[in-house]
Amino acid sequence: MQKAGFIGLGIMGKPMAANLRKNGVELAAFTRSGVPDELTQAGVKAAANPAEVASQADVIFIMVPDTPDVERVLFGENGVAEKLKAGQIVVDMSSISPMATRDFAARVRERGAEYLDAPVSGGEVGAKAGSLTIMVGGSQATFDTVKPLFDMMGKNISLIGEVGAGQVCKVANQVIVAATIEAVGEALLLASKAGVDAEKVRKALMGGFASSRILEVHGERMTKRTFDPGFRIELHQKDLNLALSTAQALGVSLPNTATCQALFNACTAHGGAAWDHSAMVRALEVLANHEIGQSSK
Repeated sequence: MQKAGFIGLGIMGKPMAANLRKNGVELAAFTRSGVPDELTQAGVKAAANPAEVASQADVIFIMVPDTPDVERVLFGENGVAEKLKAGQIVVDMSSISPMATRDFAARVRERGAEYLDAPVSGGEVGAKAGSLTIMVGGSQATFDTVKPLFDMMGKNISLIGEVGAGQVCKVANQVIVAATIEAVGEALLLASKAGVDAEKVRKALMGGFASSRILEVHGERMTKRTFDPGFRIELHQKDLNLALSTAQALGVSLPNTATCQALFNACTAHGGAAWDHSAMVRALEVLANHEIGQSSK
């Protein structure tokens, strides 16, 4: 089996790395806060920096917050690139700029290694369960090489196209999620303001054409007002920034995405950067001067 490395052991990266190790992968890892004891006790080797991870791995996975973080891991001091050699594969599973991804891939390939972008959807629950959706950009041959490792972390794994295609797919995913959260929030707020039980409306709609995973999960968070983060607003803002900047570069108008970002910005202005993204509804509630579940009388 291939030797792997994992850089970035946060909410998503830690359980993803754990699933690789649980399936018998020889794994070296690095994160700025130190590799957690539960991983080292499971046999994960703690590396001092990204370069040391690269020196011990055939496939190097990266799962960090944003585009500058990926660039630093790859090309900064003690970065992966310092130890890259022909035949190695870099797999960036972060959600970052599609444009920057293509640049990073070109720089990695100059060193004789291969590159896949493979952002994920499914959140912490999917990461722990090994049921993530993984959207991959890169060559068929490189994808085929890494696919057995992807199978340890996800269930719905697709090669979308060439390098950058995975990131474009993830951005599209986040556009749909944000717009659907906004639509669910509007619908439930309308019902509540009209004096109707929003939770009963939500349950009724789950049996019809409006049914969706967002209505099921995030709609319930709205009616129960449980906004502890599963996916923080500040992270969704980052993803929509990627969508809007990519759209601007391509000359594409995304009016609903811009509206969703404005609502997220309003939440952040009220101290909600760390709220769950379903809390977008709170910005709509301010506009309506009404909270879901509040008496309309």
